[in-house]
Amino acid sequence: MISHGKEIRVFAGNSNLALAQAICSDLFMSLGSASVSQFADGECSVSVYEPVRGKDVFIVQSTCGPVNNHLMELLIMIDAMRRASAGRITAVIPYFGYARQDRKAKSRDPISAKLVANLITAAGADRVLTMDLHAAQIQGFFDIPVDNLAGSNIFVKHYVKKFGKNNEDIMVVSPDVGSTARARAFAMRLGCNMAIVDKRRERANQSEVMNIIGNVEGKTCILLDDIVDTAGSLCGAAKAIKEIGGAKEVYACATHGVLSGPALDRINDSCIKELLLLDTIPFPQDKVQPEKIEYLTTASVFAEAIRRIYEEVSISSFFET
Repeated sequence: MISHGKEIRVFAGNSNLALAQAICSDLFMSLGSASVSQFADGECSVSVYEPVRGKDVFIVQSTCGPVNNHLMELLIMIDAMRRASAGRITAVIPYFGYARQDRKAKSRDPISAKLVANLITAAGADRVLTMDLHAAQIQGFFDIPVDNLAGSNIFVKHYVKKFGKNNEDIMVVSPDVGSTARARAFAMRLGCNMAIVDKRRERANQSEVMNIIGNVEGKTCILLDDIVDTAGSLCGAAKAIKEIGGAKEVYACATHGVLSGPALDRINDSCIKELLLLDTIPFPQDKVQPEKIEYLTTASVFAEAIRRIYEEVSISSFFET
């Protein structure tokens, strides 16, 4: 029994319209009629052009760059839907910005991820649907239900088709110790062994590779990460497993391609043969996409999750790895 509203409607901000439209296409419905613009002074303006009273509303909005603009768009859209008496409001956030600020790394640091969680809740969201939070404990920052989907499931299908399952020549590599659990689950799904790149981070966006835990000599390695920002860590790890470990070739995949600063140049100059990214963040329109980078869509996964949330059935299979 669906107790929260008679109809489902999907709206979107400006951060990832293509993904929102693809999700609607998979749901066999049109994107909700609304506009998100800015006043002359930069303030966000939201107009909703159709009734949402009593409806189950889903707002698709990645909080990617420009992060603060897209975050404000999301908050104001949630507020607009709440004030229009929507039956339930779900914030669909394929990429959750500020997720890397999830703890106090030093004295007087903010915990910005918690602040953003509070803002989304205070704006009026009833639940959150996201993918591959940088730190799983961020789910506990919210006082509303959070569904954290696993993007690695999409990569598993791609690599099983490409290399087959239980291939002894394939090895999954975690680019750092912090990603070990994610890499281990990924390796189990592929039926192969794993290795770890142990590194020491000297300062933000820079890291020094120390050693490699595991034998990657002669192997085709798949680096798995959740975020590629400046690509320093990813490219450094690829260089280490190739030059120090003696790997045959290196592939890489990550859920969120932030691709800021020198990322594209680093990827182009690296030994990475192919980098797979998911479309949680669109490729920057003002840049040329390198041939090494390929995007896989998350639309069908989010569409099915939205359908199951609306019908109030389990979606646990989407975030189990």
